Amino acid sequence: MIQQASAETATSRGMAPIGTKVRFSKTIGESDIYLFAGITGDLSPNHVNDAYMQKTRYGKIIAHGVLLLGFMSTCSTKVIEQVERPAVSYGYDRVRFIRPVFVGDTITVDYEVTDAEPDNDRTFAKVQVANQHGEVVAAATHILKYV
Repeated sequence: MIQQASAETATSRGMAPIGTKVRFSKTIGESDIYLFAGITGDLSPNHVNDAYMQKTRYGKIIAHGVLLLGFMSTCSTKVIEQVERPAVSYGYDRVRFIRPVFVGDTITVDYEVTDAEPDNDRTFAKVQVANQHGEVVAAATHILKYV
């Protein structure tokens, strides 16, 4: 059960206070998708075969959902850089890939600390990724564990 904690409580324990916000933006290049496919071994035709994808309702290759999750992690790192205590990612809950992301799309990740469990040394953040049209393409809840 998440305990509502004041910003002062989280701050006094060296944790990111509730209300902390960070943002990250990036235009997705074809190289981002291909390099990610190579690193992970996820060579699904959804991500690397344009001819295959032309036959689908998307019409072209799409970025890996987990690539977007990586950009969410970029934001959690930005939060950790703002606090006194080291922290690690405790995981993501309720991850959803809502819309496709295409080469040339500019995504913006908004990360906001919304809750805390000071006695368990954890904070929770609402994370949303939107494209250049303001459409949410991915969302999750992120948990930071302070160590």
